[in-house]
Amino acid sequence: MLKQTFVIVALTVQVAYAQTKQKIVATDLTRIKQVGGIQVAPNGQQAIYTLTTIEPNPDQRDEYEYKTHLYVTDLKPGTAKALTRGAESVRGAVWSPDGKSLAFARTVRGKSQIFVMPLDGGEAWQLTNSQYGASNPRWSPDGSKIVFSTGVTFAQMLADSVLNPGKRTPAWSLEKPGFTSNDYIKPDKKTKPNPDGSLAEIRAYLNKDVEDKKAKVINRLNFQGEFTTEPDMSFTHLYVTDVRDGALAKALTHGFYSFQGATWMPDGKNILAVTDRDTLQHPDRENANAIIALPIDGSGRRTVLLEEKGRSYSAPELSPDGRLLAFLTSPSEGVNFGQLGVATLNGLSVTGKDLVTFDRAAGGLKWVSATTTSGKSKKATTLLLYFTAPSNGGVPLYRLDPATKQISQLTDFESGVTGFDASGEKVVFAKTEVANPSELFVADAVAKNAQKLTTHNDWVDGKLLSKPEKRIYKNSLGQSVEYWIMKPAALAGGQAAGEQKYPLLLQMHGGPTAMWGPGEASMWHELQYFCAQGYGVVYANPRGSGGYGIAFQRANIKDWGTGPAEDVLAAATDAAKENWVDTSRQVITGGSYAGYLTAWIVGHDNRFKAAFAQRGVYELTTFMGEANAWRLVPNYFAYPWVAGAQAILDANSPYTFVDKIKTPLLIKHGENDLRTGVSQSEMLYKSLKILGRPVEYVRMPGATHELSRTGNVRQRIDRILRIYEFFERYVGHGATGLTQK
Repeated sequence: MLKQTFVIVALTVQVAYAQTKQKIVATDLTRIKQVGGIQVAPNGQQAIYTLTTIEPNPDQRDEYEYKTHLYVTDLKPGTAKALTRGAESVRGAVWSPDGKSLAFARTVRGKSQIFVMPLDGGEAWQLTNSQYGASNPRWSPDGSKIVFSTGVTFAQMLADSVLNPGKRTPAWSLEKPGFTSNDYIKPDKKTKPNPDGSLAEIRAYLNKDVEDKKAKVINRLNFQGEFTTEPDMSFTHLYVTDVRDGALAKALTHGFYSFQGATWMPDGKNILAVTDRDTLQHPDRENANAIIALPIDGSGRRTVLLEEKGRSYSAPELSPDGRLLAFLTSPSEGVNFGQLGVATLNGLSVTGKDLVTFDRAAGGLKWVSATTTSGKSKKATTLLLYFTAPSNGGVPLYRLDPATKQISQLTDFESGVTGFDASGEKVVFAKTEVANPSELFVADAVAKNAQKLTTHNDWVDGKLLSKPEKRIYKNSLGQSVEYWIMKPAALAGGQAAGEQKYPLLLQMHGGPTAMWGPGEASMWHELQYFCAQGYGVVYANPRGSGGYGIAFQRANIKDWGTGPAEDVLAAATDAAKENWVDTSRQVITGGSYAGYLTAWIVGHDNRFKAAFAQRGVYELTTFMGEANAWRLVPNYFAYPWVAGAQAILDANSPYTFVDKIKTPLLIKHGENDLRTGVSQSEMLYKSLKILGRPVEYVRMPGATHELSRTGNVRQRIDRILRIYEFFERYVGHGATGLTQK
């Protein structure tokens, strides 16, 4: 009896405590602060990081701006302080080797430039004044120089005698029909534009129209950007400059190619970079990359370190002694992720290369020199490679011992390491978890004994949050599919369900190689918001998701609909068995590939009272033509003209089953979304309208595909409220909306 009384009292206290907390609201989105850009100081006693916030726009009522500023901490709780402030954000900050200065990028008159900030006092001063902009600074080992990258358009390349000596045209074909060489693009200043003149004058006139933006002439394959068509490509080049006022930068790379991932070699005379493997092929057609070494003398000589036909090499990370090179590699076509590898270097020669057995997508590679003690206190230096990888609903931190090829998982699946750096016996990392969307932590070398250094999101302490419960379903392929169920916030706070029943929302992720879970940051607010509004939420990682290995990721090849739908619907079916669920009030939503899956499911299953399909793909053949993500079609299926492919594409297109859709459907697309293409949603909406089905279409002016994660903040708030309002028409208390027949 005493034990029963104690339980009742404990539950009563828990409920009373929960009732003092506030529910998550839509505008809490603007209160989330994101930690990133972590860099430990050379002495290991401090770290810098960036903090991205959402601030009211002082010039536009009801509008917001993203701001990213630089902070420093002494690696003790409460010691963080801002180093930058003001209207212009900071990007890519790095310590100088002596720890006395920082370099970072900041926008000046519309272009990114490199700044240097002395930490012994004084304002940051502008190092570069590049006509093309400057970003991604990297200090030389002795701190006397900085390598940076810059973006150059095709037209600028033609006119730049430094990046393009002789002002030549590309060695690869521009693929303009009717011309056997690229000479036609050379400017002819003698020929005047004349619409009524000779053929040469007519061509000059047409070229002037292009310059004046009266026409876009497209000959390239990848002409779609994120928000507009891009007939002309751009290139990323590398420069080096002395770190002194008035220094002139020198171009390290040349030609119609791009160079990324610059990393200094310990000798201070060469850098590593990633570039196109085949320099004679159009960059839009060359999908394979190579890792090369370049001297800083500006000669442009290349020493190829890692390349292979049909494979891409990326993310070079050199050990402090220059002996080991970590990298990622994958086939350049198909459904893949980067496999972790380590190469042994002797100067500029690769003397050995090993791929590491690790069935996850590694990223954020970072070498650390660790000191170990053995036998009679003898000290030895060991090289260890830290990295993160999405896995099983979280993003753990891992560590590789290159000597044994053994990988250790250092953090759990219940949280996500969104950024980190390591030095000696310390790991400093940003973490997202159910209890807090983003804070900075410091821990020992194996990520234990963690201390929280910041309280940027302490406002969450006063909020009532719902914790996801993990479950596993064995699908028809014999695979284990993980999914999570979140109770409505009132129940999560300890309130008994009683007689009250709640609607259930099936949330689905895109990609299709994305992965959700307690350690995935982008959905933190949205999932908690719907729980706060009285919805239970269920989400799953169906076959094809990332985070479960390459076989699982490839399990939806030629099957985007039936198999993945089986997995997410099994999760929804199980969640619907909870005693608090009103099974007559189930709704469904998803974006991008999950917009596809939403439309697919409501064309095959009638359990949902309303659905919201966001920025989706609904007809796979037309998706080939109107989206910059068009390679998903050949990678997962085949080109439509391949024998037998059209039948498979039709069978996997939700649009094929449009006449079966009777569920009330809200369709949303960003007006400038070229990743999936607005015609996809226009066709679905128009057809349902003709069929007389309950459908509504929302277009977001100026919005791209990234609206739910970045984009205009007011539109992001609009989006989440619009989902809620639409669902309430059909499953809210007193809902009057018509359900499907």
